[in-house]
Amino acid sequence: MRIEELPTPCFVVDEALIERNLNILRGVMDRTGCKILLAQKAFSMFHLYPLIGRYLAGTAASGLYEAKLGREMGGENHVFCTAYRDSEFEEITQICGHIIFNSFGQLERFGDQALAAGASIGIRVNPQCSTQGDQAIYDPCSPGSRLGVTLEHFRPDLLERYGVEGLHFHTLCEQDAAPLAQTVEALEHNFSPFLPQMKWLNLGGGHHITREGYDIPLLEQVIHHLQKAYDVQVYLEPGEAVALGAGFLVTSVLDVTQNAGVKNAILDASAACHMPDVLEMPYRPPLVHGGEPGEKPHTYRLGGPTCLAGDIVGDYSFDQPLQVGDRLMFGDMAIYSMVKTNTFNGMPLPAIALRNRDGECTIVKEFGYEAFRSRLS
Repeated sequence: MRIEELPTPCFVVDEALIERNLNILRGVMDRTGCKILLAQKAFSMFHLYPLIGRYLAGTAASGLYEAKLGREMGGENHVFCTAYRDSEFEEITQICGHIIFNSFGQLERFGDQALAAGASIGIRVNPQCSTQGDQAIYDPCSPGSRLGVTLEHFRPDLLERYGVEGLHFHTLCEQDAAPLAQTVEALEHNFSPFLPQMKWLNLGGGHHITREGYDIPLLEQVIHHLQKAYDVQVYLEPGEAVALGAGFLVTSVLDVTQNAGVKNAILDASAACHMPDVLEMPYRPPLVHGGEPGEKPHTYRLGGPTCLAGDIVGDYSFDQPLQVGDRLMFGDMAIYSMVKTNTFNGMPLPAIALRNRDGECTIVKEFGYEAFRSRLS
């Protein structure tokens, strides 16, 4: 079917745009020798794992379930968890070749198991280099952060005891290569005595490599420097870069109301349920054929049908007045939005469709009442 024939709300992932991103990432791998992993926390549409697996070196997981999904794709299977569960760790050692610990306490608790399983062990470090501005919620280097070991609490005595082979940091969020270069300088300043002991360095995610204008030459310069200076395998684990700009959320107008001079268009898609990053980040998602408020003749506040007063996507303008039944399409909806959906107010989850290179869409997943009913009991 064509995109205008899909049920709404519906996520649509464009296969050609995914492959465009993968080609860019593969180019970085080929030119530098680094390995790029899919961070599944941002995009875990396993229907596309056979395609992704042809380009990338493997996956990065945040826990057992993502690790199990990553194993299905094949390739290397890395896992980092802020704190592992006793009940899950044995299974993790069976399916993950690289296991990264957030603290030396966790290393002492689980390190022997990881060693016995033959895993390559890593420690997450905190370079104490904030590049997020005032967005503390996305800054793992903010004072008091629970993520990563600072130099003050680093335990060199445990590196040899547990055969630690890698250091990991993740400090970026939707950023260019310059903050990465800045962070690597901080890493070298704080942890340079330990870098020559390592076999690999994982530079985490948050790299918007596939965004137009991203400084790929600087990224590759940083990778070459680390590999030459310390003879290590460099890993990157972007999630957004794999699906950046490659997904859409199609929605329909259910009603149009007006209050105090504001025209509201109520959609069958919800910011709170279907694109929660709009409220958490916050940010204003792009809208196909939509303009800034006042840019076009007719401005509307787009919101969802839930009871939450703040279930608002944002204000957009249009060439023509909106009517009940009109279809709208938000862009850049494959990353995070799809993995964070919820059923607050009994909202149906959006269907998921794949658009091929000819523009034809195939529904790969639909959710009915049972998806809501079975969540809590």
